[in-house]
Amino acid sequence: MTTPQQKRPDALPLEEKTVADYLRENPDFFRNNASLLATLEIPHSCGPAVSLVEHQVKVLRDQNTQLKRKLMDLVQVARDNNRLNERMHQLTLELISSSTLEQLLDTLRDNLLGEFRADSVTLRIIGVPDAIRRECGIDDFSPDAPQLEHFESFLRSSRPQCGRFKKEQLHYLFGDQAEAIESAALVPLGQHCAFGMLAIGSQEASHFHPGMGTLFLTHLGELLGMLLALHTKKIGMLTPAQPPAD
Repeated sequence: MTTPQQKRPDALPLEEKTVADYLRENPDFFRNNASLLATLEIPHSCGPAVSLVEHQVKVLRDQNTQLKRKLMDLVQVARDNNRLNERMHQLTLELISSSTLEQLLDTLRDNLLGEFRADSVTLRIIGVPDAIRRECGIDDFSPDAPQLEHFESFLRSSRPQCGRFKKEQLHYLFGDQAEAIESAALVPLGQHCAFGMLAIGSQEASHFHPGMGTLFLTHLGELLGMLLALHTKKIGMLTPAQPPAD
């Protein structure tokens, strides 16, 4: 005969999952066993044991704190996006209002360095006359440049890329400033970089990262491609041949 303190030889302990599944499927269990609920205690690593009710209240309070934190993060993201949209709208108006290629390029650079807090901006554009290149501080873009072998995926996708770039890529994009650039955004100007590329560099490693959205950069690249096409016609530059669609 077994006593209450003795276990039957063939008795097996209940698995935690079995208990958890039972309680989940029977939500009225503790309501029907209120006395049990009051006597259960949960071991606590930082102090004495607490009742199950107290433990549940603490869990709910912690969950509420986490939800509040997530909500505040979403609110901050919404505010940041709103400010970004306002700056993009203003930049668009200023770029469209530019009457010359020089004014267009200067407006772009000034806004990216100022309003958008970039540490370095490089414009590589195809076929710009030397006088304008020197005046606006832009670099020449040649589709046959050997350095472009380091940008095969970028040229193939014709989509903005963000994150950390290899040394060879940074040197081509930022020249003497390459050592200081920790993250960057690279934007095609025109389909498959028909007009060149725009590189925006930051000294902060987290400023540009692969997981960030690129909608703003895509719109900026498309806008610049259209405006460059207009201005190149005005000054008699040869419009780059558009590559065939994929």
